[in-house]
Amino acid sequence: MPVSRLRGVVGIGVDRFGDAADAAAGPELLRLENLDTDVRPAAAALAATRAAIDDDAANSYLPFPGSARLRAAAAAHVSRLAGVDVDWQRQTLICAGGLNGILNVLLTLLEPGDEVLIAEPAYVGLLNRIRLAGGVPIGVPLVPSETGWTLDLDALERAVTARTRVMLMMSPSMPTGCVHGRSDWEAIARLCRDHDLWLVHDAAMERILFDGRVVVAPAGLEGMADRTVVVGSASKELRLIGWRVGWVVAPSAIVGEIGLVAISNVVCQVGIAQTAVAAALEAGDEDVALATAEWERRCDVVLDELAGLPVLPPHGGWSFLLDVSAPGHAAADASALLFERGKVAATPMVGWGGHPAQYVRFVFANEPAERLAGLGARVRLAVGAA
Repeated sequence: MPVSRLRGVVGIGVDRFGDAADAAAGPELLRLENLDTDVRPAAAALAATRAAIDDDAANSYLPFPGSARLRAAAAAHVSRLAGVDVDWQRQTLICAGGLNGILNVLLTLLEPGDEVLIAEPAYVGLLNRIRLAGGVPIGVPLVPSETGWTLDLDALERAVTARTRVMLMMSPSMPTGCVHGRSDWEAIARLCRDHDLWLVHDAAMERILFDGRVVVAPAGLEGMADRTVVVGSASKELRLIGWRVGWVVAPSAIVGEIGLVAISNVVCQVGIAQTAVAAALEAGDEDVALATAEWERRCDVVLDELAGLPVLPPHGGWSFLLDVSAPGHAAADASALLFERGKVAATPMVGWGGHPAQYVRFVFANEPAERLAGLGARVRLAVGAA
């Protein structure tokens, strides 16, 4: 029997289809199973990485909280988006990727049995980290429609109990691509203030927005600067996946405690990657906007290809869900059929919270638009009929 902290912790399913795709290695196979992208990082970030190899200061455990330049860049980034003043010396830590930062924060904030509200379907890696930190994930439904997903605000309010300690929110969310608008964030903020809750904002994709949507940073809303922890990542917006760097911006009162967890966990972030991430953050929004335009173009191609199928369009991010229950499939079976018949690697949403066993996730960020053309025929061949 597993120890108690592992109860409910499950695999994410991506590796199964990723391993199968690696073994198949056919050029006709579409790699839509993993949250990757072939859009290259900014040239300045690549140049900084190469230079760091010869920088002795980059080959060290120290400083534990991260380099001064990167901490200052992360503080300036959050300050600009949220319209708040962040003191980089007292409010920032650098971590080994965004999810490492989220686990460190949850370990800091949660007592065993504390409840964490999270919108579902949700990335199973987030659900697993809540459980590993001793928390209890409480799913709040994202409501599907032909135009996309929306957060059920009434259900969110009903979900708050005396055991609720944290709201963990991501926008655009993954896997759905749901984007919280200002009214959603205002409702989340009101509940946090009224019930004295922490908001952990997973900001990994906050600038990857489609159809002219704009960033709403919850840390800048009334009364939220002292109860919001922002966890950012270089992996998505900046396309620095293998660099394994993220940042935590938090009220100064808990930064020291998060730091203690951090040095007891992964110890430190990747030294040779920090200057690259700093350079990418310092560049502002233009590079991210160009990458987002390309991802949106790919998304539009896929949505056109799948027109008429029960696709739930994303409003941002890198992925969307296809409902395979209408033609009579379970998600795991549909993913197998897509792989075998359609030469499409896609991940079933088994264990991803809510009722996602009827959904298969497609990542559109990792294949050029030219290769995505024809996806509709492949999907219809594989799962278009029972």
